[in-house]
Amino acid sequence: MSTPPESIVEIENLCKSYRRGDQVIPVLENISLSVPVGQFLALMGPSGSGKTTLLNIVAGLDRADSGRLVVAGTEIGGLGEVDLAAWRARTVGFIFQFYNLIPVLSAFENVELPLLLTPLSRHERRSHVALALDLVGLHQRRSHTPSQLSGGQQQRVAIARALVSDPTLIAADEPTGDLDKVSAEEVLELLARLNAEFGKTIIMVTHDPRAAARAGRVLNLDKGALIA
Repeated sequence: MSTPPESIVEIENLCKSYRRGDQVIPVLENISLSVPVGQFLALMGPSGSGKTTLLNIVAGLDRADSGRLVVAGTEIGGLGEVDLAAWRARTVGFIFQFYNLIPVLSAFENVELPLLLTPLSRHERRSHVALALDLVGLHQRRSHTPSQLSGGQQQRVAIARALVSDPTLIAADEPTGDLDKVSAEEVLELLARLNAEFGKTIIMVTHDPRAAARAGRVLNLDKGALIA
């Protein structure tokens, strides 16, 4: 089943809970949401509100218990693990709070990682990585390992890694949560540019109102429900 052309995410009555011993803990309750193509959406809410769980489900890292979820034209709830992994690789770019870079690899090698699972040739991979590093302003740091980079530079490497496969959707989980104010502003400016100039659809989880202010749309979650 496909989404309308103007929508990249369609969620209807999505529910998710976790089990702790004999106790069932609801995390998301009857979430319905539509995200248009090219939107920069910020999800806000207190710790435990379900915002990261919702992002992970949309990005195919977790599964809902019930409800309908269509992302980039695919109803991902019905995909098996192998097909879901392949869908993630070609559809979603991930940006995490703590960068998730491999310490022994250079910036170039970290950005190249998602492309190793594609049929691209070595020359094509190198071209894609160079473009991504240029875009985030780190071409001159391509040979540096994460320990040789500042926190803001590491996050820009992570953004380049998220972009290198030209994903349909960028999922960012607290991308400025571990950064100082100056670095955070640089990362937010880059995300805003990716949205405005390149039309990338971004869903960003944040607890920081300053970060959320960069988004074109802000939604709040509280106790597993979207609130006005």
